[in-house]
Amino acid sequence: MSLELFDTHTHLYDEQFAGDLEDVFDRMADAGVTRALCIAFDINSSEKSVAMVKNRPGLRASVGIHPHDAEDVPADYLARLAELARRPEVVALGEMGLDYYRDLSPRPIQQKVFREQLALVRELNMPVIIHVRDAFGDLLDILRKDGISKAGGVMHCFSGSWEMARECMQMGFYISLAGPVTFKNVVKLKEIAVRVPLDRLLIETDCPYLAPEPRRGRRNEPAFVRYVAEHIAELRGVSLEEIAQNTTSNAIKLFKIEPQFSG
Repeated sequence: MSLELFDTHTHLYDEQFAGDLEDVFDRMADAGVTRALCIAFDINSSEKSVAMVKNRPGLRASVGIHPHDAEDVPADYLARLAELARRPEVVALGEMGLDYYRDLSPRPIQQKVFREQLALVRELNMPVIIHVRDAFGDLLDILRKDGISKAGGVMHCFSGSWEMARECMQMGFYISLAGPVTFKNVVKLKEIAVRVPLDRLLIETDCPYLAPEPRRGRRNEPAFVRYVAEHIAELRGVSLEEIAQNTTSNAIKLFKIEPQFSG
């Protein structure tokens, strides 16, 4: 059986890929990455994400508002997201959440836009992709009060503690690990990689950001999710094939990927 990896978080519409996108897709295939999600952060990128994946086997899209962009949402943003979300290429809402590290939008506005999008998540019964940085306390408070849909969701590029991971999984989330798990001295993140049950684990690149070792400092791309999978396999003492099989199966289940959109 050939290796099949699923990069659950990319930004392939980013201008950093404009000059060699087809080569990126070729390297992705050569690395055994058969599927990927193109994740949005505002209305414009939501439209770009949907357009990019159309008629591309193995690619699907999300639509949503990142906390950085919460202050600039148009008045009709929820209606526009809902319209995009109903297209067959779209399998999730996000990325959304809270980011107190950069604070590019005022925190009350971040929280308001996050809660409004969570309401849409519940209305459409779709998976949700969560971004959180230096804001786990407020984020978990909102999730406890508001909840998500029965479709579940993913904590993207997880950076919290094991206790936080456990509570998120109890809420219906998968835990997704990205390039930082391969960095030296990230003891807690490596612990997460070992302790998360295989049926709740996803992998991603968040490309073009956060390239893993040994590509750190360079532009990230979907092919490099293999480094993430290899490192997790090494930490857990299992084969790369076992990590690939489980994380890909989890993503297909979460995002309800139909056979015609397989790689």
